[in-house]
Amino acid sequence: MAKKKAETSLRSWIETLEAAGQLKRVSAPVDWNEEIGAVTRANMALGGPALIFENIRDHTDTLCTQLMTCGLSTRERVALMAGLPADTSDKDLVRHFKDRYRDPLLPMSVKTGPVKKHVLRDNQIDLGQFPAPRWYGADGGRYINTYCGVVTQDPETGRPNVGLYRGMVASRNTIAKLLMTTQGWGGHFSKHKNAGEKMPVAIVHGWHDVMPFCAGSPFPRRFCEWDMMGAILGKPVELVKCETIDLEVPANAEFVIEGYIDPNPDTFVMEGPFADYPGHEGGTPSPKPVLQIECITHRDKPIMRGALEGARPGFPSEDSGLCAYSWSAIAWNILEDAGVDGVLDVWMPPVVTGMNIVVQIQKRYHGHAQQIANTLWGTSSGQWFFKNVTVVEEDIDLRDWEAREWAMAFRVNASENGVTLFGPTFGSPLDPSTRPEHTEIRKFGTARWTRVLIDATRNWTFEPRQEWDGRRMSPIASMDPNLERRIAEKWNDYDIGIDYLNDDMRERLTLEELRKRFPEV
Repeated sequence: MAKKKAETSLRSWIETLEAAGQLKRVSAPVDWNEEIGAVTRANMALGGPALIFENIRDHTDTLCTQLMTCGLSTRERVALMAGLPADTSDKDLVRHFKDRYRDPLLPMSVKTGPVKKHVLRDNQIDLGQFPAPRWYGADGGRYINTYCGVVTQDPETGRPNVGLYRGMVASRNTIAKLLMTTQGWGGHFSKHKNAGEKMPVAIVHGWHDVMPFCAGSPFPRRFCEWDMMGAILGKPVELVKCETIDLEVPANAEFVIEGYIDPNPDTFVMEGPFADYPGHEGGTPSPKPVLQIECITHRDKPIMRGALEGARPGFPSEDSGLCAYSWSAIAWNILEDAGVDGVLDVWMPPVVTGMNIVVQIQKRYHGHAQQIANTLWGTSSGQWFFKNVTVVEEDIDLRDWEAREWAMAFRVNASENGVTLFGPTFGSPLDPSTRPEHTEIRKFGTARWTRVLIDATRNWTFEPRQEWDGRRMSPIASMDPNLERRIAEKWNDYDIGIDYLNDDMRERLTLEELRKRFPEV
């Protein structure tokens, strides 16, 4: 008898998490109205496990009774998703995704799957059967689309897009969607609008967490998110045809919502506010496009997947890891593909959720930092992200905030072109640093930003000086390596009562190895 092929799904991911001791089932009663959000927030701040809420008020006997959160809220679980050891470093994780994204794997079509077990139409459709939370008290309603895959297709090329776009329950069979023309599906929407037709949309809930991880990543438009999911998993995503629209979705999804969005503004409804990724309450409610649901397909006892948005200091979100690892990898590939030399590392600190990016380089020429910023700002990936770009050299550890601050303090002089402003240009309408009147989507299509480059590299307009041994800046004060070795040997004799420096700290004290490849220090 042939061995049954293991499925790739939210359920297989849950099994992986449970086997690794990274998941907790919460059987205590919880309220969908704010309490789930509060528990999720505290759990992520504590570095806690993935959670499945199994006893949700008003949903103990509905079609869907369980909600999962925090699946990717720690570095360890991102590594687990990537098939890497839990202790994989931040740097190695970024490099892994960078390499994986170089090897996209096309999806494959299948005839059916568990998501087709039940098909709901007409009066059977009721979003009240799903435990969508009101994550924060200030939210305008219950947000059902927070960590899903929103599938659309270019009507001209047939190329699909899988995005991560919020959606609020508007009625039993409608979802109000935040939709902007600068987004992936926004381009599809514009084409349908110009053709005078509704846009077909499928919203995939509860597939393997690689789906929202990639759906929320700003890949250049030439890449399809299904291909990148396959690249991370090492096997093709299995897709099945929808029931009422000409789109494909994962065969092993928990449930799929199918429908159309009408471009006629007369059909729009109020949406928001929503505490989105910047960690602020989400602005003023405004009319938004509406997904009119035609059909819902689901497997037995479907599990809903949701995520609390909004990172701030001490309080990460699932978007934090997504931005830090996936977006850093994407930016690195963008720079390489554009022919930018000397890039050694790229990092987007988790708390900034894509706004700030730091690039480490081996400086090759004057204007190197400017080339990096212009490259990132000129891509489709940069429409919402990469607002503030900082470039450092190879002696600065990107992930060490003290090192970054030190470089900012002593290698940046605004009067010496250390700071460059670019704009106004397009940007995120969700950024609270943007004037409300400059976030009017109907007027601007997006929002207005002025972007910043901070060049924290050594200034090559400085002449090398003889008294600095040909360096452009005075040398960094360091200890003679031979003296340091003598101190290390005698350390216990000093009887200070603490262990000596580790290897990394010893190198930073002497710069012995760094100076072999980077004499400027």
